[in-house]
Amino acid sequence: MSAIEVFLFYLTGLILVMSGLAVISLRNPIHCALALVLAFLVAAVQWLLLGAEFLAWVLVLVYVGAVMVLFLFVVMMLDISLVKLREGFWRFLPLGLIVAGTLAVQMFLVFSGDYFQGAQEALPKSAVVPDDYSSIRELGKVIYTDYLLAFELAAILLLVAIVAAISLTVRSRKDTKQLDPAGQVIVKADDRMQVVALELEKPAAVPDENQEPEPSDDGKDK
Repeated sequence: MSAIEVFLFYLTGLILVMSGLAVISLRNPIHCALALVLAFLVAAVQWLLLGAEFLAWVLVLVYVGAVMVLFLFVVMMLDISLVKLREGFWRFLPLGLIVAGTLAVQMFLVFSGDYFQGAQEALPKSAVVPDDYSSIRELGKVIYTDYLLAFELAAILLLVAIVAAISLTVRSRKDTKQLDPAGQVIVKADDRMQVVALELEKPAAVPDENQEPEPSDDGKDK
């Protein structure tokens, strides 16, 4: 990585940490969700700097484009009480700090240990990456050749889960009009449309309000 890429990596890392802190510290749920969107976008930029284009685009399309839009929709549609949402924050703060400190210590021990340093030294130093190399193309070759069956099974499983979720959540109501797709399919065109000949009648003349009424026979001089 060049000096500019290293600078951008640490800058985006700082923004990522600040946006993560904003997610758990802001009072408004909408602002928390927007801060989480910023964290995802900055993490995608870091993946691009590391040369993992596929993970960057997946992070933007899946999390920012779908998951966070769903979160924002749910938060904006529901009537969330901010007072109840903030209850118990200070009570569970010491436990959260203990868990966060434990994770930080474990990450420090992993990255500073001999195992991680040995793994870094075992990497080939003379590997040259061609200019036309694409991680997305290489990943696609592996998925659609070696793991094609697993990929298809996962797609079928997700499709079944989506259909089951829709069928379980949809409820028929008596006060709404619903169409039967099976009945629409079996109906023929002759049964659905009937041509009827209607006799047209000439509409009656509408008197004009500005026109003076004609005198009747009763009003003539005798």
